[in-house]
Amino acid sequence: MTFRSRRRPLTLIFCCSFASTLVGSLPAVAQAQAEPPLRVDPALLGLPAAAPTAPLSRPPVTKVDSAPAETKPVLKPVIEARPVPAPSPAAEPAQAASDVGKESAAEAVATPLTESRPAVEPEGEPEVTLVREAEPQAQQPEPEPVTQPAQSQAEPLVEKPEARARVQEPVSPRPAPGAAATTTTAVPAPAELAAPTPTSLPLPATPSATESATPQAAETEAGSQATFLSAQRISGVVDRELIAEDSAELRQIDKLLTADRMTYWPVDDEVEAVGNARFQQREDVVSGTRMRMRLEDQFGFFDDASYLVKRPPRTAAAAKSGEAGGGDGAATEPGSDFNSGFAAPRSFGLLPGQTRLKYSDDANGGATAARGSAQRIDFEGENQIRMSSATYTTCKPGNDDWYLSIADLQLDYDNEVGSGKEATVHFLGVPILYSPWLSFSLNNQRKSGFLTPSYGSSSDSGFEFTLPYYWNIAPNMDATFEPTLLTKRGLLLGTDFRYLNAAYGGTYTGNVRGEYLPNDRVANRDRWGVALTHSQVAGNGFSGAINYNRVSDSDYYTDLSSEITQTSETQLLQQGLLTYSGGGWWSATANVQSFQTLQPDLQNPVTPPYQLMPQITVNARQPDFYSTDSSFFGQYTDFVRPDLSTVEGQRTVMQPQISIPYVTPGWYVTPRLGVNVTHYALSYPGSANIRPTSINRNLPIFSVDSGMTFERSSNWFGRDYTQTLEPRLYYLNIPYENQDDIPIFDTALADFNFAQIFSDNQFSGWDRINNANQLTAALSSRLINPTSGNEIMRGMVGQRLYFSDDKVALPGTTTREWDRSDFLAGFTGQVLPRVYADAALQYDVDNQQAERYSLGARYFPETGKLLNASYSYNTQAVTPIKQIDIAGQWPLTGRLQAVGRYNYSFLQKQPIEIIGGLEYNAGCWVVRVVGQRLQTTEADATTRAFVQLELSDFSRLGSSPINLLQRRIPGYGVANQPQTNSALAEQ
Repeated sequence: MTFRSRRRPLTLIFCCSFASTLVGSLPAVAQAQAEPPLRVDPALLGLPAAAPTAPLSRPPVTKVDSAPAETKPVLKPVIEARPVPAPSPAAEPAQAASDVGKESAAEAVATPLTESRPAVEPEGEPEVTLVREAEPQAQQPEPEPVTQPAQSQAEPLVEKPEARARVQEPVSPRPAPGAAATTTTAVPAPAELAAPTPTSLPLPATPSATESATPQAAETEAGSQATFLSAQRISGVVDRELIAEDSAELRQIDKLLTADRMTYWPVDDEVEAVGNARFQQREDVVSGTRMRMRLEDQFGFFDDASYLVKRPPRTAAAAKSGEAGGGDGAATEPGSDFNSGFAAPRSFGLLPGQTRLKYSDDANGGATAARGSAQRIDFEGENQIRMSSATYTTCKPGNDDWYLSIADLQLDYDNEVGSGKEATVHFLGVPILYSPWLSFSLNNQRKSGFLTPSYGSSSDSGFEFTLPYYWNIAPNMDATFEPTLLTKRGLLLGTDFRYLNAAYGGTYTGNVRGEYLPNDRVANRDRWGVALTHSQVAGNGFSGAINYNRVSDSDYYTDLSSEITQTSETQLLQQGLLTYSGGGWWSATANVQSFQTLQPDLQNPVTPPYQLMPQITVNARQPDFYSTDSSFFGQYTDFVRPDLSTVEGQRTVMQPQISIPYVTPGWYVTPRLGVNVTHYALSYPGSANIRPTSINRNLPIFSVDSGMTFERSSNWFGRDYTQTLEPRLYYLNIPYENQDDIPIFDTALADFNFAQIFSDNQFSGWDRINNANQLTAALSSRLINPTSGNEIMRGMVGQRLYFSDDKVALPGTTTREWDRSDFLAGFTGQVLPRVYADAALQYDVDNQQAERYSLGARYFPETGKLLNASYSYNTQAVTPIKQIDIAGQWPLTGRLQAVGRYNYSFLQKQPIEIIGGLEYNAGCWVVRVVGQRLQTTEADATTRAFVQLELSDFSRLGSSPINLLQRRIPGYGVANQPQTNSALAEQ
């Protein structure tokens, strides 16, 4: 059968479907016959809306003699002439109609994919040729029978409407001037194709131009998709092989294929494209000179291909269940390695109320866009891609600053893993790294393997080279082995083991870190360090924690660490905790605690603290007990210090108290009465027992806390705010009792600040309780955003007035001799847009001098722009402080930014820490060069250098300064990485 148009270009749409012959009068079939026939809204398929089609009479069916077989009527193609725009290779795939019903059909048998296959021309069936010629004129040919082959068996449908041959007539509307003409064929889904029956259907007469045909698209129970084929010229055998030439385009719901010439086999849903082939599925695009693919299961290949792959992360569990972007995955640091997103110590976490392990995807581990080229790309399923002689990069098109050339590359998006052989990393045209084998994460998920090596240098250890290996033991357990070569000291072996699990109705998590340096060539001894943390929460009210730290010698951190918090550490905590919360109103805690005391500076020895063997604490509170607030605190502690000949003993403290709060919207008054009962049982090992072994202390405590709140509307800097004025008075009375015989186990003078000024005791610990007859007066004012309720700024002043002399003091100190305390003042808040300030002052009124003050300001206009400056002065500290601290991050040019910190001590007349570096962000790669000088003791300092090349979404090479910059420069933003909203955002 041949159809030719002689007056104007036509668009031909073929909609083919099959239905089975109904056998008998099955109830299921009868019910299915009552259902309306399936229709697809053309707007959902990207087609112009069509008017309803006039009902057509069913033409007679002529049987053709053949071998015995069940017959099945065939739905003839719907032919419609309609001007449409010329197809575009960049067109988006058509969207699926959400209300399309599902049909069951005889199962289609998939044909194995081969390199080439000739068109199948069944005997007795004429070829259907669709030709577009110049100056066409529509002409209706004589009806011509279409003969279907015999020897076919059709299975009846279940719960489906009766299959009918639905024929719609061609419509020939007049095209718009200059409109391009295309030929479009709507092909039924592969599983819809049933074996044809020997039937011939005549072509009906042409309807009027006002009538239009509605294309029909079917969908099988298996979820097969309707296929639309369009081109300037289409030829072939209906339902067997279609050849589209000149701007050929094939569409499915989420797929689009364009090429110069295309051959499509509907039964197998297989297509071959030659010349400028371009295949797009969602955001993935592959183009090449030739391709062949089974579209439904995506098995096929591309020759001389280039690709752009961008898809959201999927875990293996999600991929198997069909859930994109979900599933279980550990939180990881974005990153950064061939094998894993881990680049530094990480932490697990559970959501509130979560009792089973379900990890969430990393916040920064979003969709990864990668592109490149390959001599051949083989598709081995929807999420399996293999490339030969390929390149891989995450740079934008037109930018090849870095790329990976690899002989064989496989991208497994089911498990989010990429692997390859014979790989070379090229940076700015220079090969910088070669590996015979590599594996990397496609979405920063965890996986076992070698991580990228890191290197650096320090003045104490020389050149440092680390080659870590990551072991993903289980979804809730992993380990990192970090052998580090120190050219001056030897080989340092490090291990970091983490775990997280659920047990006993709760969860537990922990981390074990160990280091071992055999025969340190500088110290001439073996050196090691270990750190263990474990925390557990059970569902029956119990919780516990372990924190154990120990090193081989006092100089371990000063020699081998670059962190100032470790180099200045002198007490390593070793602690075990067990807590029970009973009913929400009381709790009990058992604590076993000791310390390893380090002596890095022999000129300033450190006194070891007492061990707690054990300490048991009970807290209880009933906030509404007969209109009162009642509470109880009890603690038993056994103090042990075996390394010194000094006093040891047990201390028991009990303090019940009751308060009666009177609270109104504008003011409150809260009187409180309590009593402190303390008992000591002492021993004096190694000395004569000339002091008391049993001491009791009983002190009543009375206080009245009161305050008022005033509010008014105000306008500052052209904005409306709510301003408050909040005076507060706190009276405290404690009688005096001589406590000189009580030893000092864990007590020191508390820091004098706005938190301590309203407390009962000026000492930390229970070995001293001050006598008091005093009144604390304070005044604060706040500026609040009336819309959000955020506090913009706060100012406060306060002072304590003494009505009696202070008679309690620590050994070796004197009591105060004045009737008032130092004056306190403080301010914090936003003073200008993106400008924040802090100030604190402790002023000695009697001597008219500042005892302590600090000033700080920070400017934070946006992420990547930050300036911090502060000055601290303190003469009351054990070690007086007079320091200036300047830190910041600021762009110098569009891509180059500087980072740094300068901390200088005016008393020591030397810098404490200096950090300086540059970061160059080229978009798909970042270079960081950072140097640090750290004063570990008054006489010793260490210098370190960090050089790192980050290839975005692929790897980080070199020693990473990121953790250092994040710790030492508050607010530092990592270049080329998504940032969370800052807490310093303008209110």
